[in-house]
Amino acid sequence: MSMKKAFIGLSLLCMIVPGFANSAAASNSVAEKDRSNIVADWKFSKQHVKSGSIDKGNLIIEDASKQGNDLELVTIGDQASPELKNMIKWSEEDYHNQEKVDSLQFANYKNAPSGRYFKTIKEAPINKEQFDKGFTIEAVIKLPNNFEDRLHSWMGILTRQGQAADLNKVEGEKEILTTLSISSDKEIQWTSHPSNLNYNVGNWSRSLNADEWYHLAVVNDGKTTTLTVNGISDYGKSEKVVGIATIEGKGWNIGASEWGNELDALFAGNIQEIRIANEALTEKEWLVQDARDDEPFKGTNDRIPFLTNKNNYNFLFVPDTQKYSSQNPEIFNSQMNWIAKNTKKNNIVMNTFVGDIVDSNSKVQWQNSLRAISYIDKKEIPYMMAAGNHDYADGDPFLTYYGPQRFANKKYYKGSSDSGYGSYAIVKAGSYEYLVLIVDMKNLQKDLQWSKDVLNQHKDKPTIIVSHDVIYPEVENNKTVAVESSNGRLIWDELIKDYNQVFLTVNGHYFGIAHQVKQNAAGNDVIQMLVNYQANYRGGNGWLRLVEFDEKKNKMFFRTYSPFVDEMPKKEKTYIDYKYLTDENNLFELDFHFKERFNFN
Repeated sequence: MSMKKAFIGLSLLCMIVPGFANSAAASNSVAEKDRSNIVADWKFSKQHVKSGSIDKGNLIIEDASKQGNDLELVTIGDQASPELKNMIKWSEEDYHNQEKVDSLQFANYKNAPSGRYFKTIKEAPINKEQFDKGFTIEAVIKLPNNFEDRLHSWMGILTRQGQAADLNKVEGEKEILTTLSISSDKEIQWTSHPSNLNYNVGNWSRSLNADEWYHLAVVNDGKTTTLTVNGISDYGKSEKVVGIATIEGKGWNIGASEWGNELDALFAGNIQEIRIANEALTEKEWLVQDARDDEPFKGTNDRIPFLTNKNNYNFLFVPDTQKYSSQNPEIFNSQMNWIAKNTKKNNIVMNTFVGDIVDSNSKVQWQNSLRAISYIDKKEIPYMMAAGNHDYADGDPFLTYYGPQRFANKKYYKGSSDSGYGSYAIVKAGSYEYLVLIVDMKNLQKDLQWSKDVLNQHKDKPTIIVSHDVIYPEVENNKTVAVESSNGRLIWDELIKDYNQVFLTVNGHYFGIAHQVKQNAAGNDVIQMLVNYQANYRGGNGWLRLVEFDEKKNKMFFRTYSPFVDEMPKKEKTYIDYKYLTDENNLFELDFHFKERFNFN
């Protein structure tokens, strides 16, 4: 997935305003009764103003834990800027919509003439705290409704001042010691420099939605760290880490990150509370218990058949697997193991990967992908692979692992482009021989003539084009619609519009789900489908897209299924864990008159 994404928001993936079902229990939590483990508690409320005011720029927020870790307001930049008075202001909004509870609303942005944040007072005890026995850091926050990566990326929620160089570390010398921040993709990143290692260790979350409240919890039990968002850990535990490195004379920033000991990105959005304990708290001790997204999407765990008739057949598409290769390989293994065991049963004639097999050019990630795909290789299950932008690197690792040589002895595989990234296959299914054409996004222009030659040589074969970048989702009038990318427009103009045999395109790359039906130059339907769940829970929660072809009923049935969730013990399932997604972009059917559509004379 590219850093600049066209995703605005989807009905599927958008999490409705969080319910926080038992949020009122926060005041009655175990931690409220026994606060000896709480080393700092910052409630951003008028009730917890110790002295000063925002207008005068001398506001002091008291440490509600009474440990002496008060916060002081810091103003930077042009003190006379008219924007300054709005950079921080009181808001009546809070995460559970209680009366007489407020929060602080920040409106900082990159390259602003001025900005405001908080830092711990010089004598605050937490400045020296090393947390060698563990810690719990909680934050109740909301991102701004106008979030833009160019204005708000990598803005800090909570940051320990200092850099690796201050610890005499050469590697990553400018890297921040500790930060809870928000990436350009609205993911939460926790990274810290532990006392037992010479480098930073990080945890990540899924992509959050703008203008919605979240409860974040970073919990270290003295051995490993887990990051949860609304009670869900998307990527599990870190490697072994102990404590948080500290530097004498350095404190903490709230609402600001640093890089190279200089302020980097200030926060925008709302902060209601940040609380820090010096041990791992249980969920029952958190500020918010049972925090959850209110119906983040529609789904069911009741069985939905993949074949409604024994003569029907399926094409299966594997959405971006990059988060599985990098952080959740068990999900990748689960997907491929299910395909290996169920291809024959469900008459799956081809399994096609839409790209971004890995998240970065790491040998470990490539090996994780190979280990998963070995399940289907061993059973000689047919599959094809498109590359995504994360799969390109010096030395062409994608070609090393998944180039033409890997497929040379597979009967369905018919050839590749000069770049090696484009390829095609022919499979028999029902009444037809289908052609699956992989059109590479990076080598689109270079492979264009080769792609045309393949299409011209097989005008009698119904064709599916798979490329990493074709359509992306936008929301218009509260409904998700598909929009062509620049690559998608070129593919349409050069490889679809005048090639009547192309009836389906599938891509990933952009966050979300969408589909549309367009008419080609002959006036016939072309279905276009985006499937990408990487920004959602656990990097996609194992969801696959199956398309059942029913020639008798002249229908196509589109289904979204997760074998990972299906195999999950009942006691481990959470409110997000559905075997099948059932909203209109994940479970739907389309009329498709096969004989008429595939009459290419």
